[in-house]
Amino acid sequence: MKEIIIPIVVGAVALTVGIVVGVLLRKKIGEAKIGSAEQEAKRILDEGVKNAEAKKKEAIIEVKEETLRLRNETERELKERRAEISRQERRINQKEENLDKKTETLERKNEQLDEKLKANDAVREQINQVLSLHLKKLEEISNYTVEEAKKELLEQVESETRHEMAQKIIELEAQFKEEADTKARNLLSLAIQRCAADHVTESTVSVVALPNEEMKGRIIGREGRNIQKLETLTGVELIIDDTPEAITVSGFDPVRREIARLALEKLISDGRIHPARIEEMVEKSRREVELAVKQAGERATFDVHVHGIHSDLVKLLGRLRYRSSYGQNVLQHSIEVAWLAGMMADELGVDGTVARRAGLLHDIGKAFPQDVEGSHVELGVGAAKKYKESAEVVHAIEAHHNDVEPKTIIAVLVQAADAISAARPGARREDMENYIKRLQKLEEIAVGFQGVDKAYAIQAGREIRVMVKPEVVNDEGMKLIAREMAKKIEEEVKYPGQIKLNLIRETRAVDFAK
Repeated sequence: MKEIIIPIVVGAVALTVGIVVGVLLRKKIGEAKIGSAEQEAKRILDEGVKNAEAKKKEAIIEVKEETLRLRNETERELKERRAEISRQERRINQKEENLDKKTETLERKNEQLDEKLKANDAVREQINQVLSLHLKKLEEISNYTVEEAKKELLEQVESETRHEMAQKIIELEAQFKEEADTKARNLLSLAIQRCAADHVTESTVSVVALPNEEMKGRIIGREGRNIQKLETLTGVELIIDDTPEAITVSGFDPVRREIARLALEKLISDGRIHPARIEEMVEKSRREVELAVKQAGERATFDVHVHGIHSDLVKLLGRLRYRSSYGQNVLQHSIEVAWLAGMMADELGVDGTVARRAGLLHDIGKAFPQDVEGSHVELGVGAAKKYKESAEVVHAIEAHHNDVEPKTIIAVLVQAADAISAARPGARREDMENYIKRLQKLEEIAVGFQGVDKAYAIQAGREIRVMVKPEVVNDEGMKLIAREMAKKIEEEVKYPGQIKLNLIRETRAVDFAK
């Protein structure tokens, strides 16, 4: 046991001694290292202090330099601003001095003006006094007052002016006579160029055949209601006399007369004659006449070999079938002008198609209703431009009555063809045209009154049938309108005998049973 414990004790002691020795050795070694580390740290610290001092000095130097630079810039800016302020002060002072000088100058001028005004007032007063004295002396010398002298002077000036006006009128009359003689010679030379063509004279009446005499009574109706209705709707006059089995339709407007004739024939064929049926047949006849107008226009374009005309222009051409100028049918006249202008153009080597087109359309303005303002030349030019006719055609329409000077060969040819067609013997009748114009003037005057709905001239212009609006004109107002209308006709229209004014006021009530 002891043998075992002793080695253990010896080992423990050795171990303890080794541990003590190791601790001591490590302590010495650590102290040595600590000493060297402290020296190294001191060295590093000294170097850091030296570097910090150096950097501090450098930073201080840089701050001083930046401060110096900023100070210099600030001082320079201050000097510049002070200099600018000084210049502005000098400028302001100079302006103030100039203003003071100008103010002084204006004050002196105002004073001078005041003095001059005072002097002028004094001079004006003296002049007025002298003028008054002179006027008094002149009145004493001439034995005329100022008003009498003015009157005498005005009378003398008026007399001289009248004399000069009379001389000017004489000169103008001589000039107009010379121009009229020249135009008359031109017209006579054109009249020599005659054109042989068929011509049918239109009358102002149409005759409708009746199947028997009994039909006259049915057309007249009870108390004349049927015949009055038909005359009111169509604007024509129905003449029922002793002529056997015939009724005469009288009216200066061919369109109205044709509508009335067709309506009357339809009523006779149908056998049912009463106001409602009359309205229906008149409306149906009006549509048929419109269709006939269109067909007449198309036929005219085909006859003269002119194509591509706008459909509205074709309708206007068809309306010329029911228009006459001095007794000459305008549509037939237009066709003649188209052929004449085309033949002359072909002879001269000009485009005959354009010449025929211009000749056919030259009187298209006469197709417009009478209430449209403007001459037939102006209306024709407007219609041609509206429906995109060529510039040559438009110019020919515009120049065919010398409203403007013809500038193209086509325009001259249309003008010559128009004169040839109108100047040939038997083509026109002046009396018929004046008669139609008088009837149109009568209707125009009547329609011009407020409250008038329609007006028709009948009995060859010896009677005017006027329909008034019942909601606008009462029974008492009709008498006043009739009196004023008669007075205006007497003033504006020349006519033989007397004219009867027949005003009609009719009230209707219409409703529908559903």
